[in-house]
Amino acid sequence: MSRFTLLKKAKEIGVITERYPYKPTKVPEGFRGKPEIDPEKCIGCCACIAACPPNALTSLDENGYRVIRIFYGRCIFCGRCVDVCPEKAIRMTEEFELTADDHEELVQEVRLKLVRCSVCGRYYDTERHYRMILKEFEEAGLKVDPEVLRRCPEHRMGMSAEVIGLRRVRK
Repeated sequence: MSRFTLLKKAKEIGVITERYPYKPTKVPEGFRGKPEIDPEKCIGCCACIAACPPNALTSLDENGYRVIRIFYGRCIFCGRCVDVCPEKAIRMTEEFELTADDHEELVQEVRLKLVRCSVCGRYYDTERHYRMILKEFEEAGLKVDPEVLRRCPEHRMGMSAEVIGLRRVRK
């Protein structure tokens, strides 16, 4: 096809190029941009971390807090974290322009207060996750002693349902 023919076709079609980056570009429906964690919804269960193929999501328990951290330099925008989050605390945005002068600008952190074991004093879970578990027991019609539930898995192991105080609530 000659250059003249191509120019003639282009004129018939109209402008086919975008003025990007001078004019914002529209992303298609279902586009997966960078994931964002809603710190108000996150319970710190770490399901997203287990599901992240490139290990862009990490967690660290320090000074009484669990720090959930996403590093966008590793993220492949697959959306697995969104799929597995039980609280729908992660959503995919339409943002894809991720340039930064500093490594830390490509990081989002969520800090959640941890619960101590009532026996050994070791931190083992987040306060939000603990409250969510209590609520699920209640909604299932089960009553459990909250102080026994405050034990770390090691100190809960081997306890029977009767010892824990787990019993069906009659209505």
